[in-house]
Amino acid sequence: MLIGLNPPKSKTSAPQDAAIFDVDVASFEKMVIAGSAQRPILIEFWAPWCGPCKQLMPILEKVIAAQNGKIALAKVNIDENPELAQAFRVQSVPMVVVMVGGQPVTAFAGARPAQEIEALVAQLLAHVQKNQPQVFDSAAALKEARDHMAQSRYAEAGEIYAYILQQEPEQAEAAIGLIRSKVFMKKLDEAAALITNANDVIRKDKQFTSVVTALNLMQQTPQGDRAVSLQKMAAAPQDCDVLFYHAVLCFAGNLKKEAVETLLMILRINRNWEDGKARAQLLKYIEAWGPTDPVGMQARRGLSALLFS
Repeated sequence: MLIGLNPPKSKTSAPQDAAIFDVDVASFEKMVIAGSAQRPILIEFWAPWCGPCKQLMPILEKVIAAQNGKIALAKVNIDENPELAQAFRVQSVPMVVVMVGGQPVTAFAGARPAQEIEALVAQLLAHVQKNQPQVFDSAAALKEARDHMAQSRYAEAGEIYAYILQQEPEQAEAAIGLIRSKVFMKKLDEAAALITNANDVIRKDKQFTSVVTALNLMQQTPQGDRAVSLQKMAAAPQDCDVLFYHAVLCFAGNLKKEAVETLLMILRINRNWEDGKARAQLLKYIEAWGPTDPVGMQARRGLSALLFS
């Protein structure tokens, strides 16, 4: 309780989020001391008989109202609350005390012009903003990471996913995104370790199996030269074995569109080749890329159009 006072029941009824309000001994602890932990509060000590108070008060009210709740004004009538005036050593009115974090940080006495009050408020808000810890926006970070993944910028996406996990260790989308980024950067050992060490929350996510599929596909990719593979395709454009091998090399090289189109070529030639091997492989690629990948979504539409045409 403020300065050991045993205050009477408050006569004020301002809501906690009001920007301008009257305050008395009973409400001072809650409205000003506690309230200044959330936003700066200017305390104006005034009296009904004070001429300069009548000049300063409308200026303060106008400046504070323009800040839309980022700062507040608490008005103390010293005639009705001499204890508060004594506690703050008010010798003349008007007197304004600035409270931040439950403590007075500056003060001035006498009427001041609007420009000076505006400058004081601007400096105060800038100081508070500078020293306020930044709030981590995981939703915005996840969206940025997804955008990088969609553009195959796996290193950038991986950095964001890793940062999210530092803030929220059980963020499943970030954990799975990090694994996927490692797979397509060919950091397969790191991806495998992340899968092995994934906790139950991450393992239960419906996308966890998709990154396991992605890792398995990349681990099974044979070594080969796409330039040589293209030459073989040109020499034998109807050879499904040649086409399939080229699609596998394209997947390993993150050439998504080329991998999709090559598998669709096989389906156009013979949709039942080796018991639907091309269709099964394309579905695995779509799963590995994830549900929001634009090439994967386009591939699914292309596959449906081909199979149901």
